[in-house]
Amino acid sequence: MEAREELRKLRESTGMNRKEFCEYFEIPYMTETDWELGNRRVPQYLLRLMEYKIQMEKLAVKKSKDDNEEDVTNR
Repeated sequence: MEAREELRKLRESTGMNRKEFCEYFEIPYMTETDWELGNRRVPQYLLRLMEYKIQMEKLAVKKSKDDNEEDVTNR
């Protein structure tokens, strides 16, 4: 899979549109657009870092939700 396709799938997995995704990662809109259109190549390390951040934040949300459920059941 090409880097541009990976980026698009990563963005779509978050449910964000291009503008929201750019604001979230503090990436200029035109840079991200060029990456997705294939006009520029997104660095592979950057894709991995973005994927890691998204996974960790989802994990953190899930973990905090699980922690809250444990607190309620332990009372």
